[in-house]
Amino acid sequence: MSGSIWMPPGSRPDTLPAIPRQRTTPSWARPDPLDELAERLDDFIAAAVHPDEIAALLESDGLSDDQIRERYGLKNSFALAEELYERVERRYPEPEGPVRDPWQLGLLGCLLRGVVFALPGFAYVLGAPLLAGPRDDFGLPAGTVPLLAGALVGWTWNQGIAHRAYSWLGLGDRGAARRSLLLGAAVGALLGALAALAVAGAAHPAAVAFAAGQSVYLGAATVLLVMGRERALLAALAPMTAGAVLALVHPVPDTARLILLLGSLTVVALLGLREVAPPKGRGTVWDMRLPPRGRDKPRRTRRRSTTMGPRLSASLPYALFGLATGVLTLCMALGDVITGEQLSAPAAVSLTLSMGPAEWLLYRFRGSALAGLRSSSTPRAFRRTTAFTVVECLAAYLVTLLALSLATSALWPHAPGVTGVRLAGLLLLGVVLWTGLLLQSFGAVLGATTICCVAALAQTVALLTHAGSPHWVGPIVHATAAVAQTALVCGLLGRVTAHR
Repeated sequence: MSGSIWMPPGSRPDTLPAIPRQRTTPSWARPDPLDELAERLDDFIAAAVHPDEIAALLESDGLSDDQIRERYGLKNSFALAEELYERVERRYPEPEGPVRDPWQLGLLGCLLRGVVFALPGFAYVLGAPLLAGPRDDFGLPAGTVPLLAGALVGWTWNQGIAHRAYSWLGLGDRGAARRSLLLGAAVGALLGALAALAVAGAAHPAAVAFAAGQSVYLGAATVLLVMGRERALLAALAPMTAGAVLALVHPVPDTARLILLLGSLTVVALLGLREVAPPKGRGTVWDMRLPPRGRDKPRRTRRRSTTMGPRLSASLPYALFGLATGVLTLCMALGDVITGEQLSAPAAVSLTLSMGPAEWLLYRFRGSALAGLRSSSTPRAFRRTTAFTVVECLAAYLVTLLALSLATSALWPHAPGVTGVRLAGLLLLGVVLWTGLLLQSFGAVLGATTICCVAALAQTVALLTHAGSPHWVGPIVHATAAVAQTALVCGLLGRVTAHR
């Protein structure tokens, strides 16, 4: 019949033809998800020295262990990284242009920081006649205990504040760094003065006043050092330093001493306040001016959410590390005077001066480690390269510390004799400080802080109780801490992600 639709026999008019079933790709023909991932990350995987680098990349991409088990059938990111590392052949393409070293730092700037660290010691030379009086129960000069209490509080507090400010600077928020330094320096100065007052009481007003000025200086100097104003700090300390050097060879009136001390302190405080003062102009978080007339509501200033900033607890280990290293240094300097001998100030001065070269050598090691990542083709070769570099840098630091110790002992008036035990204790403490800074740069601050705190506590107890020979307690404590921290450093040398 014309116009009719032919249907197969047995089918009803209201039945639609069957839809063909979609064909599925057999499992053997499906692409391997591991191969797809390896192809997508081919360049990065091929240049990786260790699987940990790949694992860090996977974790930074937000790939959880549950997703890895579901997609790739492996246990976690480390297992997936090892599998990818085995599938991709190693190759290290040379960069197109010159490689920039993010750890490059000028030696002159580091040496300047070391000098700036040591120059405040001349303030005690000028202030010594102002603190005249009988020795205390420990045999220390008058006013020493309040000054030490204020200094330890200041070192601890300002170390934590400096870490927090550096964290904000690393996030690109300079305004938050200024705010943390302004508030932290003010609170730190108050805490240092209160600590000195609590130790000295009303019986030593001159010592409490000197300690209060010391606390103000520590806070302002921390601001200037964090903001990179070492030259300004050096210029502010120059008159006081010149006066102290003159006082070593010629009598200086007490009035002149006081003017030099207060003058340098005032200049440093004003420079620090200038660095963190609210900037003038609109559009900043510090702008508190009223809005123009004609608006019903004041314009709210946008502020960065502090929930995305560094945690306060993250700065605590750095503060405790500053406390521990300060106690170790003071115990080394005060150990002899408590046991009836002369104050060993040259050792503390040489250790302070060495912090500049120590910082430069630390940066040099980090830069050499990055170069080793580019030149090494196996984890073993990379570990060998970094081990050689760390030995070289540590040896250079110890040679520098030894030279500074001999020089300061030769130039210091009435300095105690340099003995093998003294030098051994000083060099071992240098190992503790430098490896502690290296562990901090690796992100292992908790390990360094724990070891240094235990060492500081042990040496303090031994010093106050006169346990053992006073000449051997320090070197033994320093050697134990140095061995423990060196072991931690050796464990991290081959971990590639620690050098990124």
